[in-house]
Amino acid sequence: MAKKDESTVMELDGDKSAAAEQIITKFPINVLQLVKSAQMQHGLRHRDYTRYRRYCTARLRRLYKSLKFTHGRGKYSRKTITESTITDVRFLHIVLYMAERAWSHAMEKKQLPDGPNSRQRIHLLGRLRKAVKWATLFAQLCAAKGDSRTSLEAEAYASYMKGSLLFEQDQNWQSALMNFKNARAVYEELGKYGNIENQVLCRERVEELEPSIRYCLHKVGESNLQTSELMDIGELEGPALDLFKSKLEAVMAEARSQQAASMTEFYWLGHRFPVNNAKTRVSILKAQELEKDLHGSASDSLPAEKKLAMFDKIFSAYHDARSCIRNDLATAGNAENVKDDLNGLDKAVSAVLGQRTIERNQLLVAIAKSKFTKQRDDKGDKVTKPEELVRLYDLLIQNTSDLSDLVSSGRDRNPEEVALVEECVIKGTVFRAERCFYLAKSYSSAGKRAEAYLLFCHARSLGDTALEKLQMTSNPDQTLIKDLKVLSDNCRSNSCIEHAAGIMEEEKIPEKLSKGVSTISLTGQEKKEDKVLLEMLDVYESAVGDHNSKVVPRIERFPPPFQAVPCNPIVLDIAYSSIEFPSLENRMKKDKKGIFSRLWR
Repeated sequence: MAKKDESTVMELDGDKSAAAEQIITKFPINVLQLVKSAQMQHGLRHRDYTRYRRYCTARLRRLYKSLKFTHGRGKYSRKTITESTITDVRFLHIVLYMAERAWSHAMEKKQLPDGPNSRQRIHLLGRLRKAVKWATLFAQLCAAKGDSRTSLEAEAYASYMKGSLLFEQDQNWQSALMNFKNARAVYEELGKYGNIENQVLCRERVEELEPSIRYCLHKVGESNLQTSELMDIGELEGPALDLFKSKLEAVMAEARSQQAASMTEFYWLGHRFPVNNAKTRVSILKAQELEKDLHGSASDSLPAEKKLAMFDKIFSAYHDARSCIRNDLATAGNAENVKDDLNGLDKAVSAVLGQRTIERNQLLVAIAKSKFTKQRDDKGDKVTKPEELVRLYDLLIQNTSDLSDLVSSGRDRNPEEVALVEECVIKGTVFRAERCFYLAKSYSSAGKRAEAYLLFCHARSLGDTALEKLQMTSNPDQTLIKDLKVLSDNCRSNSCIEHAAGIMEEEKIPEKLSKGVSTISLTGQEKKEDKVLLEMLDVYESAVGDHNSKVVPRIERFPPPFQAVPCNPIVLDIAYSSIEFPSLENRMKKDKKGIFSRLWR
């Protein structure tokens, strides 16, 4: 009886220890690292939310199957996840990926080409609410089943989801601001501890949250942030900034539409063209804002990649304006005055687009020249070949020719148009001189000294002609004058180098020829070091070389050398005509004569 009671007590103690162990067990999850890794590896590096949503669905299916937590084969009955259900860390992963799937589905609707319509927007908000629901449940479960760091990260994740929902709803900006600030505070603290990778991720998340916080402050009225500063913030990258960028683009579109209401004319080279279409006005205003940023005082500090991206946006805006103008022309009917105004506006927009195209190609030339002058041992960048610069200058020459033809196509031209045509002609001459210079460089690298010398001289002549024309203008471009002087000096120095190199090569030709003739051997005798294995069998010397050397094995000569052989004697066959051959008539078959022989023939 005592043994039975003792065994009962031991079983109770074992159950208590198991229960205590189950209560004490805390599951660690590095939430931010897990989410970031999944996002970057499955589509969000390229903002492909559809791919990421499908990954979350597949990941949930695998988790359900591995945990044997399926919802039945026949009738679907969802199994809820509670604190008592969680016996494995993968249950927490299920809740996290449910929130991520709902969020990625909402962002997928947000990234539609024409934007979500009213019905899609309702669906989008519903998915964001679902993401908030799952993120809140995840924070509650991590508070009970996760360690302290996991609980903090889950709280920050839930705060970010709540802030995103309020941010998209365009209401209760104060609550959105508080949620974003809570998330930022947690990530700032977490960024001070842990390994280096986790600290970097936390700091990146803080930087991604900062624009949304500043925008909320702007909406609340606690910030003096200007629209241009908001645009600078929008240049940052990251999945957490996509909602902010879409919101900022909507705000900028609204501001442009309000500003376009006061825009009635488009001014170009002394002409004023009326702009009646609202879409055309918005597109032109967008392009003009980008041009101000591109040509502003801070443009020198902008990197070349950012400038090229701004040029692409300018081209897109002007192309949209031209398409609207063409549509208005198609629907104008027989109104001649309206057609004339639209044709003039189309010409003006096309001319501005041509000028920006020339500026963009000049930027590409500057980038290529900076890489052309680098040393060959630079491992980071690819050295530009002169042929690439020749191709770029071909494009510039074509651009200036097209712009000149477009501006000079009208009958009555004002002084501004005439000045622009003259400027295009001068720039075309400058571009031809530069093209000739780099074409000469290409010939010089190929060893064609005479062609390179003539091209350098021709490039210098073109540059001097363009310099004279440029100095005769009323307002010459000092930067272009400086470039032409540098080009002239480079052409002069390179032509002298090519001339000297050509003379030296010409002087060395007889020496090379005599040296080559002196080494010719008719007997096939070679030096001792050139002998092959079969010619020095009596000498113990390796003919193969070391295993790591690149010396060709010297076993036998191939192809074999020519050998002198005696010619066959020339014999003239003159005895044939004086030989008498015997008669062969007795061996020849004779014809039978008579009647019977004729019948049997």
